[in-house]
Amino acid sequence: MFDIREDDLSGEQTRALLALHLDRMHAFSPPGHALDFSGLATPEVTVWTAWHQGHIAGIGALKMLSSDTGEVKSMRTHPDFLRKGVGTAILETIIATAKKRDLRRLSLETGSGAAFDPALSLYHRHGFETGDAFGSYTCNDFTRCLHLDLR
Repeated sequence: MFDIREDDLSGEQTRALLALHLDRMHAFSPPGHALDFSGLATPEVTVWTAWHQGHIAGIGALKMLSSDTGEVKSMRTHPDFLRKGVGTAILETIIATAKKRDLRRLSLETGSGAAFDPALSLYHRHGFETGDAFGSYTCNDFTRCLHLDLR
């Protein structure tokens, strides 16, 4: 149903969806909880977008933290495609790529509250479990860190 492809962040639709993502993250999150364009456009980050009939449906990324650990970043479904499987398609692409790269773990940091419930549900359905903070993240009332063991 969706065409999932690596994205170089140069297209107008991709940039618009990323801008929407950042606006929503800033509306529902404390500062510093979203990777901006410059953070996604680095060699250690691979970005994918989902497309349907020429329209962008979603975005997501995998950031390499080390040779055996990756982080899921910037997951966002376009409002026109909510609850149609976009998040699942992107997340499954990220997980499959992580396995091909022989990673042992995928981690992610997200928020809590009603705005984040759909994302948390998606991650839990795919086997992610709540765990300790990682990298430069700290645990607090807002932050949720999740991990998926790929071994």
